[in-house]
Amino acid sequence: MCNLYNVRSNREAILDLTRGMVDRSGWNEPSRDIYPGTLAPIVRVGANGEREMVMATWGMPTPPEHIRGNYDPGVTNIRNTHFKHWRPWLGPESRCVVPFNSFAEPNPAAKVEGQRTPNAWFARNPDRPLMFFAGVWTPWRGVKKVRDGERDFELFGFLTCDPNNIVKPIHGKAMPVILTEAEE
Repeated sequence: MCNLYNVRSNREAILDLTRGMVDRSGWNEPSRDIYPGTLAPIVRVGANGEREMVMATWGMPTPPEHIRGNYDPGVTNIRNTHFKHWRPWLGPESRCVVPFNSFAEPNPAAKVEGQRTPNAWFARNPDRPLMFFAGVWTPWRGVKKVRDGERDFELFGFLTCDPNNIVKPIHGKAMPVILTEAEE
């Protein structure tokens, strides 16, 4: 499932499309590849009720029965929302949108013997306009990397659904829930 995406839109475009009121992210990079465990911009409703853009770490808390070792790398994609572990984060107060312009899926069919599996990239069209993943976020205290020890984080992940006909040939299980219009 998607564990790499790219954001190449600027802060103003993200805030404009989401009708965000406050930028607390300090982010305005021309293009950035986002991998699990890294900081990325999200837009959520803040404590004061206004929409805000903040930086959060990609990877929600892992269900305890799936943690191996003394750290939690996180879960990036949430497919089974009926699983009780996800229920605390499905309400409006935990919802967010995650800006992106394209996302990648490993493409085993394009692999060349002896080389790494290449990615297939997906975007709305060749111009790669700004879109959003439907996501959830939470504050969390824990260990993401053993060398860093326990810390406070704001984490996010995004919801997935059955793949459409474009993604399905590459990844048949799921794809991110994608929002393309401001009304969504």
